[in-house]
Amino acid sequence: MRTLFFLLVLANLAFFAWWRFAAAPDAGGDPLPIGRQIEPEKLKIISPADLPAAPVAQKPAPPPPAPAPPPVACLEWGSFTLADAGRVEKALEPLALGSRLTQRRSEETTSWWVFIRPQGSRQGALKKTAELRALGVRDYFIVQDDSDHRWAVSLGVFRSVEAAQARLAALRGQGVRTAEVGPRDTVAAKVWYQVTSVDAPLQARLKDLARQLEGSELKECP
Repeated sequence: MRTLFFLLVLANLAFFAWWRFAAAPDAGGDPLPIGRQIEPEKLKIISPADLPAAPVAQKPAPPPPAPAPPPVACLEWGSFTLADAGRVEKALEPLALGSRLTQRRSEETTSWWVFIRPQGSRQGALKKTAELRALGVRDYFIVQDDSDHRWAVSLGVFRSVEAAQARLAALRGQGVRTAEVGPRDTVAAKVWYQVTSVDAPLQARLKDLARQLEGSELKECP
């Protein structure tokens, strides 16, 4: 009896082991034991230091810098004779320039001439004019006053150096080689009006004034 009892116990244990570990579960049964669902050899323990860093939030781009203010300018308007200065200052009054308006005075050559240097005597000057006539030049005169230019030959007097240079170029085209341009010993006091801190609207108004006074010039301060 004792032997039979042990045999029955062993048989029950064997059946229980087979049912627990060998028999496949049915569709509605319990899942496999956790030891059979996970492959331990493929598991890896990761420390917090091995985790990828969280993405850093991007800072918004800074706004573009404000545009720089337009540069202010210093302009001067001129040149005017002393007799014209009062009229110019009256024209500037509506602009209320105050301390931004200053005056600069200068001495300027008021005329330029094209000439052939002194020939030493009247006979020398007459000889030179004969050469000019042979080249077709008729507009000239001999300087006879008591000055450093006595017995020079003048070929024209002009209010601007540009006009004098144009005359010289024309004479060169006729074959005159000894003529030149120079100041005609006439110097006059001139006035320039300088305006500082000029913005675009003020510059436009100054340009309008300069157009109204023929012969005047508006330019940057030297």
